[in-house]
Amino acid sequence: MLCTRLTNAHFITMDPDRPVARELGVWHGRIVGLDEAVTSLPAREVIDLQGATVLPGFIDSHVHLAWTGLRARTPSVAPCERVDDVLAVVREAAARQPPGSWVSVSGYDQRGLGRHLTAAELDRVSDGRKVFMMHDSGHACVVNTAVLDLLPADVPHTEGYLAEGAMGAARKLRLPYSQAELADAVAEAARTCLAEGVTACAEAGIGGTMFGHGPLELAAYQLLREQGRLPLRVQLMVSADTLHPVAGHADDGTSRALDLGLRTGFGDDRLSVGALKIWTDGGMMARTAALTSPYEGLEHAGELQGDPDALTDTIVEGHLAGWQLAVHAIGDRAADLALDALERAQRLRPRPDARHRIEHAGLIRPDQLPRFARLGAIAVVQPNFLRYFGDDYARIMGPDRAPWLYRGKGFLDHGVTLVGSSDRPVTHGSPLRAVQFMIERSSASGRLIGPDEAVAVDEALRAYTVGGAFACHWDDTVGSLSPGKRADLVVLGDDPRRVSTSRIGEIEVVTTYVDGRETGQEAGGETGGEAGARAR
Repeated sequence: MLCTRLTNAHFITMDPDRPVARELGVWHGRIVGLDEAVTSLPAREVIDLQGATVLPGFIDSHVHLAWTGLRARTPSVAPCERVDDVLAVVREAAARQPPGSWVSVSGYDQRGLGRHLTAAELDRVSDGRKVFMMHDSGHACVVNTAVLDLLPADVPHTEGYLAEGAMGAARKLRLPYSQAELADAVAEAARTCLAEGVTACAEAGIGGTMFGHGPLELAAYQLLREQGRLPLRVQLMVSADTLHPVAGHADDGTSRALDLGLRTGFGDDRLSVGALKIWTDGGMMARTAALTSPYEGLEHAGELQGDPDALTDTIVEGHLAGWQLAVHAIGDRAADLALDALERAQRLRPRPDARHRIEHAGLIRPDQLPRFARLGAIAVVQPNFLRYFGDDYARIMGPDRAPWLYRGKGFLDHGVTLVGSSDRPVTHGSPLRAVQFMIERSSASGRLIGPDEAVAVDEALRAYTVGGAFACHWDDTVGSLSPGKRADLVVLGDDPRRVSTSRIGEIEVVTTYVDGRETGQEAGGETGGEAGARAR
């Protein structure tokens, strides 16, 4: 007897052996068959989806769940466009905190203000409290004098504005958060993911200086799992700066590691350790992505996240130690470094199925595309960056480089695995909105950005299902609606392949299923009533 049979639906399976179906059977969280294989089988529960469209649950392969949840609880200065309005928010937030405490503020973006705020301005409204105002990119911040006084004298800043490693030094002063705080934040972010059709994701860097939230961050995820509050699949990327020297056997090739040699693959299908996250440059919003030529209208070309030889050594050592690598490289100069290091690593110890990833791949020159393919590097892009920030990014890249931004078709034409993701909370996490951009290549203002990089709707959906599963080594268990795989599904109010492209981002996410269970049931309530009626 089946646990559940879902019937009267338009299943888009993303499985080339059986692209569509009308019925799907579930037994103990797994798909046991489609259509005639399950139609005559008895089931404890039959759910009539009344013609709804069903896809494999979306996989968001690059997110920051803890940051997302914490940000939702933090006073925000978005969308303030006047310095005085920003300072008013900071003043109010500071007044709610005890003297001498920290005041965290989110939503800061200097582009709308025309300049960066200064420590002196924050001093006037903070009454001696320590103010940390995070840039929306996650690559910079502005702090007041109370924070600057705590930093070592050699930490560089410009009137309280700190970028990249300097920002990390300021964040470190605020850490750590408690496991309970982090668990609650992750749970809140996970619920948002489910509401957008995401049933699995990869947390892009725990434990480190850039985006880590304390030395016990992984334990917060374990706590959620133990409490039954982790409602989707999560793979945890580990920040490279958490590794430390180890005295292993010379034949192992491991010079730096986590304790006991923990690496990619540890865990189970609900919570596991994924790739080693390595940052090579910054971000375009903060103008710190490393380019080979300066930003349009500026005199600088961004910066690498440290000495190039040291970054290369970290990539090579991670590969030799058996990690899958997730190398953050937004600018083309950073991508050069990443590709050179991966080539060196594979030459020293070939691992054809390592599935190393280039996170963001924001500006990729034409000559770099064949190298991606030759090395088997996966491109994990964020289409919504261009949907929401595309006008600004195209301007600072100029007309010659703008067509190279967050490519789609260029990767596919060269045989590179293309994976979609959000980088939430940097921008909106909706996969359907990202799918729309991948097809039309139009920013929110209507500007076309690299229209030759547009992909077909099936290719865009694949980037958020099959492609994401491959990038996370989940391809045996999720990513398509195939017998034997986990029953992770998203029920939609319309078919992305049949509506006009301009409507894809607005398609309703009716409900999601993880392991064959409707996620609303796990939260103690019903969802998706519009899509189906139950019969026993």
